[in-house]
Amino acid sequence: MSSHSLRGLLIVLVATAACGDGAVTPVETSPSLDAQVRQALNGWGVVPILPPSAPDPALVDLGRSLFFDKILSGNRDVSCSSCHKPSTGTGDGLSLAIGTGALRTGATPTLGEGRQLTPRNAAPLFGASLRPFYLFWDGRVSDFGGQSNFATPAGAALPTGLASVLAAQAMIPVTNRVEMRGIPGDHDVFGNANELAVLADSQYAAIWSALMRRVLAVNAYVQKFNAAYPSVPVGQLGFQHAANAIAAFEVASFARTNSAFDRYLARDDNALSVDAKRGALLFFGKARCSQCHNGPMIGGQFFASVAAPQVGPGIAASAPLDVGRGDPSIVTQPQLPKFFFRIPPLRNVELTAPYMHDGVYPTLEAVVRHYNNVDSAVKAYDVSQLDPSLRSSYHGDAATISQLLSSLDGRLRPPLGLTADEQRHLVAFLKSLTDPSARDLNGVTPAAVPSGLPVSP
Repeated sequence: MSSHSLRGLLIVLVATAACGDGAVTPVETSPSLDAQVRQALNGWGVVPILPPSAPDPALVDLGRSLFFDKILSGNRDVSCSSCHKPSTGTGDGLSLAIGTGALRTGATPTLGEGRQLTPRNAAPLFGASLRPFYLFWDGRVSDFGGQSNFATPAGAALPTGLASVLAAQAMIPVTNRVEMRGIPGDHDVFGNANELAVLADSQYAAIWSALMRRVLAVNAYVQKFNAAYPSVPVGQLGFQHAANAIAAFEVASFARTNSAFDRYLARDDNALSVDAKRGALLFFGKARCSQCHNGPMIGGQFFASVAAPQVGPGIAASAPLDVGRGDPSIVTQPQLPKFFFRIPPLRNVELTAPYMHDGVYPTLEAVVRHYNNVDSAVKAYDVSQLDPSLRSSYHGDAATISQLLSSLDGRLRPPLGLTADEQRHLVAFLKSLTDPSARDLNGVTPAAVPSGLPVSP
């Protein structure tokens, strides 16, 4: 008799002996771990994401040059890639981004004289490349109004012809004084007056036109625009054409969707480790993560108040605090209370530290501890997690902590009660959201750009 048959016979005998009337009762077994995980996934809209359609290569080539070219900044000292570096998971590795006018003598920039930090963490581009409804931490760019009806700070000044919400987003950083445009009196790296900085903040169209004059004064860019837009005369090219190209490059380069979890969703049970599967059960169950992080992008579609500790200069009338979507200057719907921020997509999240809207947590382990008991995490926040230069800008006074906790999303008020092992499993699941090809993106960086400016942070 084979070992398989013998094992089956023993099971029957044990079941028979346990039954007083001699009848055979079936042996009950618990669902397998995979069956439990797949059951837990139901109802959360989590599905594999297919690679996006390949954009026009000429458009991608143009966008790649523009993304890495400092010609788009008023002082010609920063590019899109200065804050969205391929080498640091399409963020910049900093809690709060440092924009134009920085001192860049080493790998990490420092604030220049008379400059201030940007108030928020540079959001990674992995999720943005999958085109969610909202972009920026406060969602001030969105396609909430429907296809090609984008809401942005530029309002009615936003030109037509933008292909996606990601292209609409690319229109905005070049107009921001701290991020890219500069302040009155600035001079560029060649000592020339910064003509973008003298324009008023409300002059969006004039800023975009001035940028296009710069770009189209470079013959190599004229050739690239002609290749990408053969039917558009040079005189009719606007910055929306540049923004569409930048968005096409970002989609082609950063929409990395072949994670272990994607393979698991495609029915490969061996794609996830046992720890990651246990973490998935927690993520979609006890830990309540999926109540916010759901859908194909595992987040990115709405807002929540998670009481992230406040660090930095703050924004507008709320300074030195940052109230996120609660800022009254955000006029698009939905209006939300203070301290609500966009729920970020979690694909490739392992690569995008530091975390939260102001980068207050350096590791996924620290993030999980925050959510495990938000009240105690906020009250006992360890400022040593921050770069020493930021520690004095931590707002840990009793009044601020009270405001944060009073606005906390109700789903996060009860502590999760996760054990140390459960927290470790949850981190293992979060790491399963990484596409291996996203670990090394240096191949997307060009050796040179048409302006001749250096391709460097």
